[in-house]
Amino acid sequence: MISTLDSPFIVFAVSLVAQWLAAYCGDLFRRRVHRLNKDEHADFETIQTATLTLLALIIGFTFSMAVTRYDQRKNYEEAEANAIGTEYVRADLLPAEDGASVHGLLRDYLAQRIAYYLTNDQRQIGELDADTTKLHAELWSAVSRTAQSQPTPVVALTVSGMNDVLNSQSYTQAAWWNRIPVAAWGMMGLIAISCNMLLGYGERRRGLPLLLILPIVVSISFFLIADIDSPRGGVIRVLPHNLIALSQSMKAP
Repeated sequence: MISTLDSPFIVFAVSLVAQWLAAYCGDLFRRRVHRLNKDEHADFETIQTATLTLLALIIGFTFSMAVTRYDQRKNYEEAEANAIGTEYVRADLLPAEDGASVHGLLRDYLAQRIAYYLTNDQRQIGELDADTTKLHAELWSAVSRTAQSQPTPVVALTVSGMNDVLNSQSYTQAAWWNRIPVAAWGMMGLIAISCNMLLGYGERRRGLPLLLILPIVVSISFFLIADIDSPRGGVIRVLPHNLIALSQSMKAP
């Protein structure tokens, strides 16, 4: 289910077909099983209006959830760039050999983080995760070795900066895993299908094109929500602008 939600175009197509079929079934039920009489129209319109209002509210709340998660991913990308840049400067406080080693490792680590943001290949993502874990160990070993041999406040400051670098990656990963729950998608889809069934049942004029208006509008809303909520599969994505700018300023000597 999550892989489907990572493809906004699939979400759009599935939701459009499902809602149009629901509207068609409602229209078919009205024509072949039961027609509304004059006394029932007022009550039916009340129910239909309430259901459409509920759908609009749920779409609005879900869109807000997606935007909040998108902003969170953007903020953590900026925080990650700041943490790496700060530690790169603090590495100058270490002995020359250790500082050069930390500089090289941070440049490699930065390249790994940029690749993580830009790739869509699941196999490459797995390789990047493994390489990142290895670089974490090497970075921490580089500063902890110096801290053990020279336990000074200056070195402690560098160790604290490295801890921020490692933590920032964990926060970023958690933000990318924080998605709109599948249950929320299911509830929103069921209400949308119900609304379209009511629309088809209450349509008084013949013509299937009229039944496509609401499915198209709601499907576009679903597409936008899925697009913003998906870290990798959407058109609207968090690009590592801050990390790329930092990489350009960190030129190897």
